[in-house]
Amino acid sequence: MPLPLPSRTPSGPRRRSLLASAAGAALLVGCSSGTEESEESASGSPSATERARARAARESGGLVARYDAVLAVHPALAVRLAPLRAEAARHVEAFGGAGKASPSATDSPASPTVSPTGSASVPPADPSAVPSAVPITDTDALAGLAAAERTLADRRATQLLDVPGELARLLASVAAAGAAHAYLLTEGTR
Repeated sequence: MPLPLPSRTPSGPRRRSLLASAAGAALLVGCSSGTEESEESASGSPSATERARARAARESGGLVARYDAVLAVHPALAVRLAPLRAEAARHVEAFGGAGKASPSATDSPASPTVSPTGSASVPPADPSAVPSAVPITDTDALAGLAAAERTLADRRATQLLDVPGELARLLASVAAAGAAHAYLLTEGTR
């Protein structure tokens, strides 16, 4: 006995109506989030994107200050660290924090003081971003910079999920550069 053929009219919603509903919902969400962001800007408080950009500029500035502190204590590392520091300074500018990271460590020499514990204190450009002590040995100083680059790259890789398109691409690019810097800093110590 043959089985009966199914009816040609589906019982649920059609594909076209589902697609139209999804497109309409996306438009409504896009419109509402755009007005919230423009309202934030109009009211004077920065948007989430602007806050993320400013935070990234501060973090890159802190990294530049860390490079400056290491260069002040270990001037022999200048040839190796100068391109990485310059790249970190360009990251500050890319995030809109121009002017903070432009002077190099050689423009304003800091006078490090060596403590009895084997660390040297350097007056940093941004006191909140740089530890008060720079390791005495070149290897330890490079390892500290590599750890700072790696930590910041990891943080940026997670932050890029919370920001829109262009800033997310910039964060991803700078995170990749930071990971490459960490590799370059540890390459010579192996």
